[in-house]
Amino acid sequence: MSGKKISAYPAAPTLPTIHNSKLVAQSNLFKIEQLDLEFTNGEKRQYERMKGSGRGAVMVVPCISASEFILVREYAAGIHGYEVGFPKGLIDPGETPEEAANRELKEEIGLGAKRFLKLKTVSMAPSYFSAQMHIYIALDLYEESLEGDEPEPLEKITWRWSDASSLLDQEDFNEARSVAALFLAQQKIDSQPDLFK
Repeated sequence: MSGKKISAYPAAPTLPTIHNSKLVAQSNLFKIEQLDLEFTNGEKRQYERMKGSGRGAVMVVPCISASEFILVREYAAGIHGYEVGFPKGLIDPGETPEEAANRELKEEIGLGAKRFLKLKTVSMAPSYFSAQMHIYIALDLYEESLEGDEPEPLEKITWRWSDASSLLDQEDFNEARSVAALFLAQQKIDSQPDLFK
């Protein structure tokens, strides 16, 4: 195997210069932006990306206890099917990510949380999408509901941490961000056994 051996995480290169950006298409939900870029080696290219709202989104792994967590099943228009994953949604104007996480829990599963632990901020297809999602574990759950914008009630599914890996065999547990959240949450729980005390 050839290649340079890396002894430390390498620094990122200098970003290309954006000479121009313009909106080339728009719908009720999506905006497509065209960028005229020049890279540090002089190469020029046009890229297109989905322009996000700039607010970001949240995904929450609600933990009932050290042994159980909650998933939801909801309709996903992109695949025209029902998908199992974790509660999620956009951050509203003026909200912090943690406030959005708590609101989404109350809207989607009728529970709030007293504690949130941030796991990671992730992006989806960063070559094409500018949006980011903040992933949290929610702890010390309590009952409280808010009306959400879902067209139908979401199905709540309780799952055991001891059986978490079997979720990967489920045909309707496919969303990459939910898979990432599952692994990140499991790693956090395994590395901090006193998390639920």
